[in-house]
Amino acid sequence: MKGFHLPTFLTSCRARRVLWRSNLVVLTGLAAAIFFMVNYLCAQHYTRFHWLPTSFTRLSDKSLQLLETVPGDIRVTALLRPSHPAYRGVTALLQEYAAHSAKLSFSFIDPDRNMAQTEEAVRRYALSSEEVIVFDIGGRHQTISADDLIEYGYPDDEQAGRFQRAFRGEQQFSGAIRSLTQTTRQTVCFTQGHGERSPVDFDRHRGYSQVASRLRDENLDVERLNLGEAKAVPSRCDLLIVAGPLREFTPFEVNLIRDYLNRKGRLLLLLDARIHTGLEALMEDWGVRLGNDILVDPTRSSNGRDLYASTYPEHPITAPLQGLTTVFSFPRSVRPLLLSSGGDKPIVSDLVLSSPEGWAEFDPDDTTLRFDSQVDIPGPVPLAVAIERGPVPGVHIQIRPTRLVILGDSGFASNAGLVGANIDLFLNAVHWLLEYEEGISIAPKTLEDLHVVMNARQLQRLFWVVVVALPLLVGVWGLFVVWRRKR
Repeated sequence: MKGFHLPTFLTSCRARRVLWRSNLVVLTGLAAAIFFMVNYLCAQHYTRFHWLPTSFTRLSDKSLQLLETVPGDIRVTALLRPSHPAYRGVTALLQEYAAHSAKLSFSFIDPDRNMAQTEEAVRRYALSSEEVIVFDIGGRHQTISADDLIEYGYPDDEQAGRFQRAFRGEQQFSGAIRSLTQTTRQTVCFTQGHGERSPVDFDRHRGYSQVASRLRDENLDVERLNLGEAKAVPSRCDLLIVAGPLREFTPFEVNLIRDYLNRKGRLLLLLDARIHTGLEALMEDWGVRLGNDILVDPTRSSNGRDLYASTYPEHPITAPLQGLTTVFSFPRSVRPLLLSSGGDKPIVSDLVLSSPEGWAEFDPDDTTLRFDSQVDIPGPVPLAVAIERGPVPGVHIQIRPTRLVILGDSGFASNAGLVGANIDLFLNAVHWLLEYEEGISIAPKTLEDLHVVMNARQLQRLFWVVVVALPLLVGVWGLFVVWRRKR
């Protein structure tokens, strides 16, 4: 055949193949370079967002502001088994903290698998419990028990005791960071000498040792104070707590407390029902009447002795508790009084109310408790109030206000009583009294299960789409590709 040269043709084919392969290599290299460049840029400049508006790992504005003010690095060590109910929440929440602050780093240690690391952490931080989360800033550390991060249901919930209701991770993690960054420590004084509950008592029913431990975790010093031996409430006492006295205060001691309040003091009263403490007249001067009664609420009780409260009027102390339940045992009523008008009149705010079906029972010795409209007080009845007396309205002067919180039960904060949102109510009251309201702005995150409810027809359609249609579509596309290649 004229004009056809086999060597030239073969050389031309080889050149084309070499050129095509070289072009393929270059394009593959460019694609890889673009891929790595895009991933690098995405890693350096990214935006985080939550698909769910109610995500329990979403950080509040208070936590974000707190992370910006931390001066040093935050090192978090989580000694936690993967089987622990809080493991998933702790992992997701620490990732969220680390994403918002390059100063925070964290590591997980499984006590069952990493025994050497566990022993080292226990020795370094003097841990008494295996499953804890330790925050370390500048050599100072604070420990959070993993069991305290999950709030479970109450007897009126289904599957009582195992229903996970709320996650306290952010509340406790941010609280630990804040405590470790504070330079000064305030002092909380528990009165003694009248049968009060003691912060060094580890008894299950009478002790306040767990509450005292939580106060120390909040970077607070805890002391005991015998007013009978003191000439005045010490100036170092930033908060005075009277927890469940069984004996009456003397007039001298009552005057010490009165003088302390007149000096812009802070007082937390936890007074049990049907016990005369000698503080009744002083509290009436502050606009509150301590009822000689017992609150009864058959619709919010499991055994007739306890009272489940979930009605909280608007106040900084109770704002994070909406939707949560506090549990009291035989509480007394704490009712505001109408005081004469005046510029320096105390402002009394209800904190916790019984339900409308409850009432204040003035004859609790009667075995058949029934509401008597002639004697008893119908619900909702307050069992906790907050009092504040500060500057005269309209006069812009920075004056430290006097603050009081009164609760009609002391057992709710005992070692055995810290169930539900009881510890949150107690600590929120302490934070408000000490004017650290940032500490009570982070509420426990309610855990919500997402359920997809489908009827039989919808399930059948889902089966045909997922099990039949999608695999069939992939198979048809594969056969089409094979057919095109053969052509």
